Amino acid sequence: MTAFVFLLIAIIAEVFASSMLKRTEGFTRVLPSIGVVAGYGTAFYSLSLALKTVPLGTAYAIWAGLGTALTAVVGVVLYKEFFNRKKVIGILCIILGVVMLNLAGEH
Repeated sequence: MTAFVFLLIAIIAEVFASSMLKRTEGFTRVLPSIGVVAGYGTAFYSLSLALKTVPLGTAYAIWAGLGTALTAVVGVVLYKEFFNRKKVIGILCIILGVVMLNLAGEH
């Protein structure tokens, strides 16, 4: 169970770092740039701890899939980006893919 807590921390940190990228304005703003580096550093460190017990394919699928879906939601909420049917279908496909990879790993 601890590994999945580290995986959750990795996802949240990655979403934070990705959302801060937009605010860096090409890494010309210091505080958002520090947020990007700290977020990705935390994400990769936490992911490495999760990988001690979670298989690589499973961990990466969950990290990348949920991170992508949550980043899209952050884009809509914080940056007022447009959310349409294609984005919703894409996010659902990502989530379905994560589920399928997890189910495939059980056998």
